[in-house]
Amino acid sequence: MKKLIEKIYHNPIFSRIFPTTKYCLVKELKDCKTVLDLGCGPSSPLQYAKNVKYSVGVEAFEPYLLESKKRKIHTKYIQKKIEEVDFPAKSFDEVIMIEVIEHLPKKIGFEMLEKAKRWAKKKVIISTPNGFLLQLERDDNLLQKHLSGWGVDEMRKLGFRCNGLSGFKSLRQETPAVIEDNDFMASIKKKPRFFWFIMATLSQAYTYHFPKKAFEIFCVYAINENKIDYFSSKI
Repeated sequence: MKKLIEKIYHNPIFSRIFPTTKYCLVKELKDCKTVLDLGCGPSSPLQYAKNVKYSVGVEAFEPYLLESKKRKIHTKYIQKKIEEVDFPAKSFDEVIMIEVIEHLPKKIGFEMLEKAKRWAKKKVIISTPNGFLLQLERDDNLLQKHLSGWGVDEMRKLGFRCNGLSGFKSLRQETPAVIEDNDFMASIKKKPRFFWFIMATLSQAYTYHFPKKAFEIFCVYAINENKIDYFSSKI
């Protein structure tokens, strides 16, 4: 069952109808050759963007970093907390934080958004739960704890356009502390989980366009479309 779900998840036709993180990221990266992946984790979806020629993965937790290296996802790796790194302005076409910003205190999150905007030539991409979602330590990694929440209205005020991911928010919850790799049903709230996973998946066709109803949000800041500094006033 798990292999079937994973196969469907990666199907390009399915992804167009029920957009996934992978689909959204690959689409936004089509015109990008260089990417900074902040908090890259063990299995960044950047691995599916075959047009990217150079990427830097920043990851503080050594087991995640080693797993990503094993998969050869990035060109270069930096083992540091993301708030500890610095780069010259316009160093990358795109800067991404996939399920990362919610692990930072709010003030540091705003600071990282400003830095990401400065380091990017074209876009900044953020994916995050829609609002605060409780999550404690997992994988013996203290950095996995959720410290802040980010919503659609807030991200739009910061200059991002937002789409919804993972279907209706009401159908999902915090994932268990221990889950199998690529367990797409881990966050489903109700039982039978497979049935409600199907319902959540079908609802993604709606929540993609109405992100306030979604469990997660996918946010894109296009550098050339934003002339006002939305970030500095929030820090």
